[in-house]
Amino acid sequence: MAQSREQIVARVTDALTGDPSPVAIRGARKVDARGERSHFWVVSNASGVIEAVGTDDGEFESACRSVGIDPDDGSAVIDAAGRALTPGYVDIHAHGSWEHSFDDGPEGIDIARAGHAVHGTTRQVLSLITNPVEVICENIRNVRAKMDERPDILGCHLEGPFLAMARKGAHDPQCLIDPVPQVVDTMLQAADGCIRQITIAPELPHGISAIRQFAAAGTVPAVGHCDADYEMARRGFDAGAGIMTHMFNAMNGLHHREPGPIPAAVEDPRVTVELINDGFHVDDPMVSLSFRFAPHRTAFVTDAMAATDCPDGPYKLGALDVNVVDGHARLVSNGAIAGSTLLLEVAVRRAVNELGISPVEAVEAATLTGAKAFGYDKPNPVTGAPLGLVAPGFAADLLLTDPDTWTVEQVWCAGRRLK
Repeated sequence: MAQSREQIVARVTDALTGDPSPVAIRGARKVDARGERSHFWVVSNASGVIEAVGTDDGEFESACRSVGIDPDDGSAVIDAAGRALTPGYVDIHAHGSWEHSFDDGPEGIDIARAGHAVHGTTRQVLSLITNPVEVICENIRNVRAKMDERPDILGCHLEGPFLAMARKGAHDPQCLIDPVPQVVDTMLQAADGCIRQITIAPELPHGISAIRQFAAAGTVPAVGHCDADYEMARRGFDAGAGIMTHMFNAMNGLHHREPGPIPAAVEDPRVTVELINDGFHVDDPMVSLSFRFAPHRTAFVTDAMAATDCPDGPYKLGALDVNVVDGHARLVSNGAIAGSTLLLEVAVRRAVNELGISPVEAVEAATLTGAKAFGYDKPNPVTGAPLGLVAPGFAADLLLTDPDTWTVEQVWCAGRRLK
């Protein structure tokens, strides 16, 4: 009998607040940023870290015994039967799912995270919408507290309130402000180190100084929701911005005499470019173009709102009314696009099965690229073991996926079974 969503949330939350266990998987087709290999196996240890990988059966048996697994125990060893074995997906920009936003307090975070986790997103940066500063700070503190409880939450992303009025998208215009130093200090104090990224329009009066201030505190500022020209965007990246928020969306576009911020991001090897591959935010030819002009730096993100994995109908984005029709979210007030209902599982599927992007490139965009934006492809104080590859020493964030439909069937986060 199928579990209810309440039961799934409870199971996922319990698993993530529990201890990891050794995992042994064999007979897989490994797909990650380093390439594809058949007849592949992986073994992780009781700390939730990959102990060994390979294709040799004798080495598999030895690796199993080293972590206390009997290689002949069919109940302990998972036969992938040719399924794709990939790293867990890493979403660095998402607002919610299953009728809840990451702004909705501790319970809302648990529910929305479960909605993404069962579809393969093992790690997530929780994006918080524009609100009054005191509300944003309370939401930041909720994320910080959750980080102490479970490994799947990487921190928060503030999408606002430092956005250009002309490119605000679905953000509340009454809450948009200039990032003066005192407000930046207030946010950093509330965060206690948990703000991973913050979207800033660099052309605001204090935009460049705020980018420097956040970068000095260990946050990765992102250029986006902006009306910046090419030179201003370059100033933002030189000041410390390392991400472009959902490239092509909520910014001035490419023009042969007014290049705008996109070429500034594309030509800068320090910059990770976010891309919403849902066939709605960005047309397919532009998705393919991004892989050509920013290879290994294009990170799939969802920008997913509360309606993700839910039926069409009315929803909320912060205090604003949203209507979802055919899976597309728009503000009731003016028809502006209001986030997406995308899952990274679907973004990878679209890339491979509809756009002809190689599985290696598609998986890299949903795993290693986002992790790299924060240095999480290396050992670090937040995740401990690095993220983004099926390789020894990396976190045991593992997915078994149908290689034809790219439907995620089994999920582990740091050795914790989520599905």
